This record gives sequence, structure tokens and C-alpha cells, in this order.
Amino acid sequence: MAKDHKRDLKNDRRIVVRRDGPYIVHGHIPLVRKTQIVSEYGEPIAWKKEEEIETPETYELCRCGQSGYMPFCDSTHALIDFDGTETANTGPTAERQEIYEGGTGIVVKRDYFLCMESGFCANRVTDIQEMVPRTADTQVRSQVIAMIERCPSGSYCYAINPGEDDIEPDLPEQIAVTTDVTSDGPIPGALWVTGNIPIERADGQPFETRNRVTLCRCGRSSNKPLCDGTHRPLDPAEQRIIGHEQ
Repeated sequence: MAKDHKRDLKNDRRIVVRRDGPYIVHGHIPLVRKTQIVSEYGEPIAWKKEEEIETPETYELCRCGQSGYMPFCDSTHALIDFDGTETANTGPTAERQEIYEGGTGIVVKRDYFLCMESGFCANRVTDIQEMVPRTADTQVRSQVIAMIERCPSGSYCYAINPGEDDIEPDLPEQIAVTTDVTSDGPIPGALWVTGNIPIERADGQPFETRNRVTLCRCGRSSNKPLCDGTHRPLDPAEQRIIGHEQ
């Protein structure tokens, strides 16, 4: 019986968006903290897991950005009349993807709708789009793959050959409370949901279940409930990196 109960809890794992309120997390989904690792030039290059956060089976995560009990909800959204209207497209990413032409041994795809300006797809001298025509060089191709697999939102993905399924990194079933590292220091980042956890809108409509999703937790995204990078300051150094993505 205990084994069946555990299986039922896992199958019940999901995130439900409450209208103008928090994210309701069901099924004892693990919650952790992760921080960007950046180069000496401020380029994001990896993630570091900082800690695991103890949670009950069901818990609520702040969506308005004003909770005094971050990352958890403390009902501040009701006091500030938070507008959490969900505008994100619930259609499949395959219908929105653009393919970068000229790849060798790789098919690079981009869904701009999912981009949250994390910066993993570029560095101070180049970006994925500029590198694709040079992927006959296996070192360049492997670097492109590494950059794509670190993209937290899944805006970028890849296949080996045309018509084949996308290859996704092996990510755990969890929610990561992320910290972005900027030239002004660490700032709160998105909620990074990994491992194909279902997400439902407040009206019950499901989003496409994907391996990588970034949810807004500053309350200011124009693509709610998804993160669109609004939380990030655009200082000159970051503008140079993000500028490669456009």
C-alpha cells in the first residue's frame, strides 16, 4: 500500500496557477535553490545547486514578487491588488519554432516566445545563431549543444537530423528558485521548473508539458505566468550579451 501511495503522489505532481494569486504546487515536488555561475566577463556558463528547501506535499509559491516569506506566498497579492492575468500561449512550441539554417550534424530550433533573456545562448564575442554555420567543427557543435542545454526556458532546442525528435537534457523533477548574477550583484531570478511537470492555468487549461519551463516570480512579466526576463537589469555589459540573441 505504501508503494502505491508513493506512486499516486508522483502521478499527481502538478503546478496550478491561482487567479491573481500564487502557484499551487501539488505532489511534493522538490524545491531547491540554484545560482548562476558566470565568467569573469559576466557571461552565464552553468548552474550551482545551493540547497534543498523543505516543503510539505502541497505548498504555495509567490507570484506577485512582494511576499515577505519568499519564495513562499504570504497572501500579499491580495493586499496589493496583484494583476496576474495569464497571457502566455498554451500551444505547442513546435508550432512556433524557427530553424537556424546551415547547421552540420545538428538542427537548432528557437521559440522566441519562451525566451527569458537568461544569457546562456551568447557570450561577449558570439552567439548560437552566429555559431550554427560553423558546426561542421565538432568543437563548435559541442559548444552550441552545451549552450542550448543550459537554456532554462527551453527557448532553444536541437535535434541531430531534420525530422527527428528534439534532444532534451536529463533534468530532475523539481522547481528551482534561481538567482541571477549581474554586474550589480545577485538578483532573484525565475522559478525554473524541470522534468516535465504539468502546469495548469487558473481556468484549468493546461500548458504544453515540457522538460524546461521558467515561471515569473517578480510579478511584472508581460507573458504570465512565464518569465520574460523583466526582472533583469539591462546594464551595458548585459546588453552586449543579450544583443547577440536578437
